[in-house]
Amino acid sequence: MKHIILVFATLLSTAVFGQKLGHLNSNELLLAMPERTTVENQIKKYAQDLESQLGAMTNEYQSKVANFQANEASMTETIKKDKIKEITNLEQRINEFQQTAQQDLQAKEEELLKPLIDKAKKAIEDVAKENGYTYIFDSGVGVLLYQKDSDNIMPMVKKKMGLL
Repeated sequence: MKHIILVFATLLSTAVFGQKLGHLNSNELLLAMPERTTVENQIKKYAQDLESQLGAMTNEYQSKVANFQANEASMTETIKKDKIKEITNLEQRINEFQQTAQQDLQAKEEELLKPLIDKAKKAIEDVAKENGYTYIFDSGVGVLLYQKDSDNIMPMVKKKMGLL
């Protein structure tokens, strides 16, 4: 039994050590891409537009609350109820808008970043195939704990993408 385990371990280590490993930092790669600035600016503009709309809604809410508080004493019960309902509905609209805006911003960010990520993935795959790599690890997201025996392919990927 020990002999079988030893043979299996030898075969496994031969298979693993026979592989060509590489690594790169995907965050660093994305930061080096010139298109990133354009994408960041588009995301900022989109976020500012959403914030502007939220600001207008918040101003309307504050105005209605201030108006209600200033005139509450002279209002009939029916008008008070109507104003409270109006303010409550506006509060709900603001809360719904905040939730939807956050989701929309995240979706917009993913939509704008997808072409950059796809371009980087393609370049990484091409470099890996051209240079005989079996595995490429992303050291930028913390999935690599030890990299002494791997090659940093960042220069080759940057060259492939015309970033050097």
